[in-house]
Amino acid sequence: MSFTDKVRNKIEEIKGGTKEKYGDATDDERLQAEGQADQTQARTKQAGEHVKDAGRDIKDAFK
Repeated sequence: MSFTDKVRNKIEEIKGGTKEKYGDATDDERLQAEGQADQTQARTKQAGEHVKDAGRDIKDAFK
């Protein structure tokens, strides 16, 4: 996974957390849910990138 992808996913996760906290503070359930969804999406992307990295590492180990 490239450094840029890691940073991009982390920023997306932080934005989701901020959105969720703002929704908590304003009692906006829609905003809370959006924030949680954004965080989940960012974490899923991170996990996918980790799987790709592991696959590359395994491939390199057999070279």
